[in-house]
Amino acid sequence: MPEAPTYAVSGDEALARYLDRTRGRRVEAYKAFLRIPSISGIPAHAPDCRAAADALASELRTVGMENVEVCETPGHPIVYADWLHAAGKPTVLVYTHYDVQPVDPVELWDSPPFEPVIKDGRIMARGSSDDKAHVQMHVRAIEALLATRGALPVNLKFIVEGEEESSSIHLDAWLDSNRDRLNADFAVISDTSFFEGNLPAITIGLRGLVYIQLDVTGSRVDLHSGAYGGAVDNPANALCQIVAALKGSDGRVKVPGFYDDVAELTELDRAAFAALPLDEDAYRDGIGVPALFGEPGFSVLERLGGRPTLDVNGIWGGFEGDGPKTIIPAHAHAKISCRLVANQDPDRILELLAAFIAEVAPKTVRYSIQNLGCGGASLTPIDHPATQAAARAMEATFGVSPLYIREGGSVPVCASFESILGLSTVLLGFAPPDGQFHAPNEWMLMSSFETGIRTIARYWDEVARLNIGEQRGASA
Repeated sequence: MPEAPTYAVSGDEALARYLDRTRGRRVEAYKAFLRIPSISGIPAHAPDCRAAADALASELRTVGMENVEVCETPGHPIVYADWLHAAGKPTVLVYTHYDVQPVDPVELWDSPPFEPVIKDGRIMARGSSDDKAHVQMHVRAIEALLATRGALPVNLKFIVEGEEESSSIHLDAWLDSNRDRLNADFAVISDTSFFEGNLPAITIGLRGLVYIQLDVTGSRVDLHSGAYGGAVDNPANALCQIVAALKGSDGRVKVPGFYDDVAELTELDRAAFAALPLDEDAYRDGIGVPALFGEPGFSVLERLGGRPTLDVNGIWGGFEGDGPKTIIPAHAHAKISCRLVANQDPDRILELLAAFIAEVAPKTVRYSIQNLGCGGASLTPIDHPATQAAARAMEATFGVSPLYIREGGSVPVCASFESILGLSTVLLGFAPPDGQFHAPNEWMLMSSFETGIRTIARYWDEVARLNIGEQRGASA
């Protein structure tokens, strides 16, 4: 999408003029936020995460948000702010995150990862897409609305997390302890991207996750394979036997009960998948594999967004150095993840997986299972009023009707909003699908950044027209 010098916003000329006039200052604020190396997973960057939270809190106060607080957690702080003066209008909880991934391997970056560079309509820096762009879009939409109207069309509660890139380990407890403060009609999460070709899209589904480490042990120490081979089992062989039993050659998971609660795809679901313009040959060539693989009876996109999976993410054990070393290793290990879809309970899947491993594991070795994390899937109906409001806002600003997509990955907070706060969620993101998140040379398209701000502003106008929140009133 080419960058344009000016943009229209829902016929609001004052808002459009304000955004055109303040563009330079807005871009500099975005760059300043990107310069903070808020890497949540590296303890040495804890002061940087604090600096990002403090900087964001200061921006939120400046643009007119109220009750701004840098909330302490056992880890990195969560930033909260609200504006609650739209009497009788919906209340929306907005989520983004200010933390970023590590930058390694730094030598593959074309420029320093925390020195943002704009070139050919793209801004390159760590966090430029994931997720500081969305943080800034929401802040600037609020700024423009309050600066030109003196009020927001809806009530907003804003939370910005600092540990999304390191498993959000303290978020659920914070949500639970702040239930009353976070009461809302629905939630908006801005941490998703457009479809292939940078086509505007609304994500309606995310898969959940079960992640384990399987550790298989035999003897106390490695054994000589000549002296003991044939008398004791090999943990590496046993591990491979277990892993091979989990999944068939056709891609179907063989754990009994694994598919029992899967939400089957409806005709509408399958039509929505079929409407997405995916060139499977180009997709295969882009990945670099000789052929695509997956569960029979489903298209590539259906497998990615609407079906569960089981995959080995890593496997190791024994001697891995150069040359020979004839041993029976004392232990072997595998990391295994299951991506889950709507209606699958992560705790239940973990139980089924553990029970099946107990059944197929050889009795000649010992094993243990570590739970490395679980999260539920999320699915918001296409015809949900808040989803349709987002579609209208996106079409008004980007000029095309958005696609409805499901992503194969997970955003754990989405399931947390549903299970802890009882909120349905709209996933409204603007990142480019090939923006190299988590990789060197992460980038964001500046035209999408600018139009995204205008879409968010338009979205709050659309939400204000929805028939929800009329009995809620508003807090002073």
